[in-house]
Amino acid sequence: MLAYTLFNLLVSGLQVLAARVQVTWDVGYLNISRDGISTWQAIGANGKLPIPPIYVTQGDVLELTAINNLDKPLSVHAHGLFQRNSSYYDGAGMVTECGIPPKSQFTYVIETRDQSGTYWVHAHYGTEAIDGLRAALVIRDLDPKLLDEYDEDVLLTLEDWGQGPLESMVDMLKTTPLVNLIPNHPTVLINGINANLSQPIRFTPGRRYRLRVVSMSFTYWFKVRLPGHTMQVIEADGIYSQPSAVDGLDMCPGQRYSVIITAHDSLKFNHALNVTFYSDFIPQTPGFNPLYHQ
Repeated sequence: MLAYTLFNLLVSGLQVLAARVQVTWDVGYLNISRDGISTWQAIGANGKLPIPPIYVTQGDVLELTAINNLDKPLSVHAHGLFQRNSSYYDGAGMVTECGIPPKSQFTYVIETRDQSGTYWVHAHYGTEAIDGLRAALVIRDLDPKLLDEYDEDVLLTLEDWGQGPLESMVDMLKTTPLVNLIPNHPTVLINGINANLSQPIRFTPGRRYRLRVVSMSFTYWFKVRLPGHTMQVIEADGIYSQPSAVDGLDMCPGQRYSVIITAHDSLKFNHALNVTFYSDFIPQTPGFNPLYHQ
């Protein structure tokens, strides 16, 4: 009861305590090989890919300034944020705005208010997001009951990554049978790099981890498993739930989950994180669809 009362006091004081978190994305082109297979002109921020995650706290106001150094309009969308009475900051190109013209800039004022959990931010104009402009957004919780459920917070982002800018492949996609697209099949990025080169998640025996999994994909689905461990789902797309035990996650583009995982008490074994990358609209092809990573 005391914890609940304190939480209500914290929430009621958000307008007083809230911080204004300022982030600048200088958006431009960069030639990069993210998957170790192909190098092409992608879209990044501040000369980087992957773009670092954004962290704020419940009640904060995120001021995201996007500077457009592309040769076409740009817009930026905070995926999952409600934008109550502020749809002009929603960033949906040609829906809620015309887009930021080249050599111009715009500041999105994103109020988190009572929202918390796991989200992401991405371009919302043309193919700019699938060509790289995307990043995770974590809104830290204030509820002490929730914070007591885990010891550490771990972020896991999943992306599909093509073999070139999507615009350059549109004509081919229109005329090439899907079964013949294998040479141009996307690859998987985990935390921004080739899934086969991604760093292991290091668990300490007995500790409880909140694993935030973000599907920053646009065309493919992911299945995520950690054999030998049970996942307790506590959040889906920013909505909290009673803990629900599952043996894995099946994630469509844009979806986010938080799961609690308790590390085993022994260091005797390493455990493989299994990520399956698949699509139903492309014929199944061994080694490509589905594509397995450990």
